Amino acid sequence: MNTPADASRESAARLVESPVFIISTVRSGSTLLRCVLNTHSQVHAGHELHLGGIEVKLATEPANAAAAELGLSTTDLEHLLWDRLLDHQLKQSGKDVLVEKTPGNVAMWRRIAECWPRARYIFLLRHPVHVMDSLSNIFRDRAVDMALPHSPEEIEARIRSSAFGQISPMIEELTEARAHLDGITVRYEDLTKSPDVVTKDICEYLGIPWEAGMLNYGSQDHGSFRMFLGDWHEKISSGVIQPHRGLPDINGLPDDLAGLCRGLGYV
Repeated sequence: MNTPADASRESAARLVESPVFIISTVRSGSTLLRCVLNTHSQVHAGHELHLGGIEVKLATEPANAAAAELGLSTTDLEHLLWDRLLDHQLKQSGKDVLVEKTPGNVAMWRRIAECWPRARYIFLLRHPVHVMDSLSNIFRDRAVDMALPHSPEEIEARIRSSAFGQISPMIEELTEARAHLDGITVRYEDLTKSPDVVTKDICEYLGIPWEAGMLNYGSQDHGSFRMFLGDWHEKISSGVIQPHRGLPDINGLPDDLAGLCRGLGYV
């Protein structure tokens, strides 16, 4: 009979042993990076899977008893399910390497590392000011719900506060993940300025040959661009890697935002 220790060892033997996770905040260019990687003949980088929202519920006492007898916790069962989902995707694609890019993964990197001990990581950074600007634009599009009785200045302040409130903890988790996990760090600004150099570095890290076709991601179908599955705006659907804006000067920024910039090395 399997003991809990046996079950733990067995659960670590994944169908997809070494998936690749892009660890980033929202609005950091992860959809662009996944499209570039998905263009490679050996890499499947599909839309966001939101694994953290896929849960297992043991709804009855007999189900709990059965899982306990197998030495499997709810967490173990979720890990088996997540792994099976990645395996399903990879087999459907007919490729060799799977990349998962949900920005929410930055808040659950510990679970990912527990589920896939041999996972590989691409840490994607973008200047926090530009992340803030991009996220604020999305919030601004939804500001009709905030319009009354607030003044335009109050609405703008709330938008900026909401954007900072979302990205600050994500950047903190990203910093923690980089400190504890092995991987390769990629800056969005470098990806858009020198995509050939950056993609060669990524391919070397993944142990696959570089393909020049990666620089023309618009030549292939990457699925629909829509809300909840990644970026859905006009820029990503152009199929062209577009240059980034110049880096802002952190002088004059609020101390908390300037601190995020320094923490990621944007000085």
